[in-house]
Amino acid sequence: PQSCPHSPPRATRVGPMGIDIKAGGRKATKKSGRTAPVSENLYLRLIVKLYRFLARRTDAKFNKVVLKRLFTSKTNRPPMSIKSIAKFMAREGNEGKIAVVVGSVTDDVRFLDVPKLTVCALRFTATARARIVKAGGECLTLDQLALKSPLGEGTVLLRGCKSRRESAKHFGAPGVPHSSVKPYVRSKGRKFEKARGRRASRGYRN
Repeated sequence: PQSCPHSPPRATRVGPMGIDIKAGGRKATKKSGRTAPVSENLYLRLIVKLYRFLARRTDAKFNKVVLKRLFTSKTNRPPMSIKSIAKFMAREGNEGKIAVVVGSVTDDVRFLDVPKLTVCALRFTATARARIVKAGGECLTLDQLALKSPLGEGTVLLRGCKSRRESAKHFGAPGVPHSSVKPYVRSKGRKFEKARGRRASRGYRN
């Protein structure tokens, strides 16, 4: 049927539809990693604000490293015990310096004689704080450290071990030769984790 002479012409599709991209084009090599903390903790956000300023206005790499660590997740901010801190601070050249941990400082009941330490951290457990103070030491917050040492001079930046988590013991394949991986198993017996990976008839044998 002929179209009415007064009706508007039909729209014809010219080519494939495109997608809207932001002005400036697509960037193939986009930077990964956090640029701000995910946590909504007000005090953490204020410390980030402070160290953003210090990282921008000073040339000290210390402030940039602290800022980057403030953004990280809890898994990437492992706790550190007073025993580990004391071990590092006892090394030659570290006497009288401030130990800086961007994370939690915990107590260790196996550690009997706590030396005099000046420790700066995001948080302290109650017993760790009490033992450091009792030994004549000092517990600082990161904003106090910024006033005391804005360029990170006279400090030792420390961090805990990430692979000490219980879940890290299970990473890998348990039960295969030369593997010390902890299995997720209720008990050791004929019925538990004896098939796949242990015999050729059930998947593979290793």
